[in-house]
Amino acid sequence: MCQSNAYLLEKSGGEKLLMEDVSLITPLVDGGIELVGLFGDRLTVDASLKEMDLLKHRIVLAETN
Repeated sequence: MCQSNAYLLEKSGGEKLLMEDVSLITPLVDGGIELVGLFGDRLTVDASLKEMDLLKHRIVLAETN
């Protein structure tokens, strides 16, 4: 099974890999997003969802702060 990778689109225009094998994306009350990986690793980012390409297994988040 192929999981998606999450990338952060930085305000400078660059893109950074945040997490591989993302299995869960949860929007938070404060406006952030929590990513959970296949093995339970967690990452919270101040970002908004920009794009999800399910065919390419790619999630792009936009930096908000």
